[in-house]
Amino acid sequence: MTDNNSPPGSPKVNPDHNSEANPLPKDDSSLENIVRRFQDSMSLGKKHKFWETQPVGQFKDVGDTSLPEGPIEPPTPLSEVKQEPYNLPSPYEWTTCDLDSEETCNEVYNLLKNNYVEDDENMFRFNYSKEFLRWALRPPGYYKSWHIGVRAKTSKKLVAFITGVPARIRVRDEVVKMAEINFLCVHKKLRSKRLAPVMIKEVTRRVHLENIWQAAYTAGVVLPTPITTCQYWHRSLNPKKLIDVGFSRLGPRMTMSRTIKLYKLPDQPATPGFRKMELRDVPAVTRLLRNYLSQFVVSPDFDENDVEHWLLPTEDVVDSYLVESPKTHDITDFCSFYTLPSSILGNQNYSILKAAYSYYNVSTKTPLLQLMNDALIVAKKKDFDVFNALDVMHNKSFLKELKFGPGDGQLHYYLYNYRIRNALRTSELGLVLL
Repeated sequence: MTDNNSPPGSPKVNPDHNSEANPLPKDDSSLENIVRRFQDSMSLGKKHKFWETQPVGQFKDVGDTSLPEGPIEPPTPLSEVKQEPYNLPSPYEWTTCDLDSEETCNEVYNLLKNNYVEDDENMFRFNYSKEFLRWALRPPGYYKSWHIGVRAKTSKKLVAFITGVPARIRVRDEVVKMAEINFLCVHKKLRSKRLAPVMIKEVTRRVHLENIWQAAYTAGVVLPTPITTCQYWHRSLNPKKLIDVGFSRLGPRMTMSRTIKLYKLPDQPATPGFRKMELRDVPAVTRLLRNYLSQFVVSPDFDENDVEHWLLPTEDVVDSYLVESPKTHDITDFCSFYTLPSSILGNQNYSILKAAYSYYNVSTKTPLLQLMNDALIVAKKKDFDVFNALDVMHNKSFLKELKFGPGDGQLHYYLYNYRIRNALRTSELGLVLL
């Protein structure tokens, strides 16, 4: 189990979609290609020592059709699960982070704000808000014991963090209780202390104590072995700011005024009956979403409590809109995005990049292209600078048409102690992890 280590910004997205200087990337993200590139890079004998000891798909097994799908190791009797926490290096101690406490929430926020994921060029760093963290880490049935921190014994300073939340994930026809593992973060000054493997083992131990044996997680790095590899795409909403801060650049033969015109959106959504989701819509949205997600190989198994938690709009955390037929008042379509700003590092004029991330979208009557264009319009009205989307579910069908550009960020999806025999196409994945 590891972190949701995805790049906050893929700088140098070329906004000139009329230019051949921005060719689409070749499809080299098949699992076989990723494994081959990984093995080439490992030719000096470096191995994933930790991951080779874990019940995860191993690179040597890729393509072996004789291996069964499903759990890699059977559950251990609960009485045999280690009862005591793993040992940390002597200057450090475990702590459970109570996010109901304003003081603790501040500590977690500051640790992540200063030490979590940056892009390769150190221009942007994720800046999850406290409201977002409370939303992400307190879904129905969450365990406080899965919000794990490490403190320095003498100063009591929070220096590392990792979390799990419970989820039901459907893999083909099987609904599996899992933990979603996220926010693995170690203070920059302690990166050499090998804290991450012991933190991963500790969160695994605590998950096992609740009789849960599988997990889902994402990472921006290749580990053994992704079930699929997705690409981030970016749609400029505030192109001048994005160019000013180095997130994207002016395309060849493009002026700033032409670029601004290229990305201009209408003032209002086009779809009749397009409105913000309300509490009374939860049953209808749940039906819509469950029906839609049933077509994917891997997706969450949401009930009404989950939909209320994850999708009911919360200011500066998650936005959800739906289409209510003006005639029948049926809820026919749904779109959503969450708010994840990034700190802009070392810029005189701007400190925050406000980014919307596509979440779950369902189209039954309104074309998905039109629905997502309406989502872009409301995001622009809410002062987002960029709208990001992964090429999962049916997202590929609208990305180019709505002027999204491919970024250089990839996100690898993993399952812990659960084998899927063949890697999935991104269009077979119905799961978005925060």
